[in-house]
Amino acid sequence: MRSAYGSHVYRFLLTRQWLITMLIALLLIPATIRLGFWQLHRHEARVARNELIGKALTDPPVPYDSLSPAPGFAVPKDLTWRAVTATGQYDPAHEFVVRKRTDSSGDTIGYFVVTPLKLSDGKGTVLVNRGWVASGATATEYPPVPAAPAGEVTLTGRLRAEETYGASGIKDRAGLPDRQFNLINTDQQAKETGATLLGGYLELAATTPAPADQPQLIPEPNHSDIGPHMAYAIQWWLFTAMIPVGVWILARREAKDRARQAGEPETVTEPVPA
Repeated sequence: MRSAYGSHVYRFLLTRQWLITMLIALLLIPATIRLGFWQLHRHEARVARNELIGKALTDPPVPYDSLSPAPGFAVPKDLTWRAVTATGQYDPAHEFVVRKRTDSSGDTIGYFVVTPLKLSDGKGTVLVNRGWVASGATATEYPPVPAAPAGEVTLTGRLRAEETYGASGIKDRAGLPDRQFNLINTDQQAKETGATLLGGYLELAATTPAPADQPQLIPEPNHSDIGPHMAYAIQWWLFTAMIPVGVWILARREAKDRARQAGEPETVTEPVPA
């Protein structure tokens, strides 16, 4: 016959300690479910971004001023990384460098070299990120930069939205050395140069005719890596399943300990999992 104690062995679940434990478990379950969906949405956003970049890079190039037609034009996400062409002459007098940027390996900090290109059709000027160069001897010294090609050139590159603190997290600081900036920003450079700058900028991929020397070109963005977000989502959902199982195991162990201390048989009524 089952002992009277055995039928009531799980009454400890009504104690303050266990009620708090089960309340925490009940709160954790929806939290971990939501965290799983958060990671799932990040995975979906990453996949969508990769598809968008891949399409933008493989579509046939179009003239820059057909996509960024006016000063102040904000480049939308679906046009970012779009392959574009531009023909004109560089304006080396208003060239500048952008501080604290890494080379193609991501290991060495230097500068991006940005040179305005006056379009041959007279529709305006576009900022061209010609690539990366190493730092000079000191942080205040303008770095050695390969000269921009003289004469008319035709460029192929990737359309980029201008940089802002909100989009990049990079703060724009005042008091920097001459022709050094923290951001590639057309509004800022329009004030500096007085030129009519079209919105966004071009990230250089190729030049015709090819120059004898040039900064290190910036590689295409990685659009194949989907990141660990799906794995994280699955982990959170596994945690969700483990919470009631963990509570059940703890309750089972507590019941056995209480039965042993009371001198009762260790076979006790199974609790219903939380």
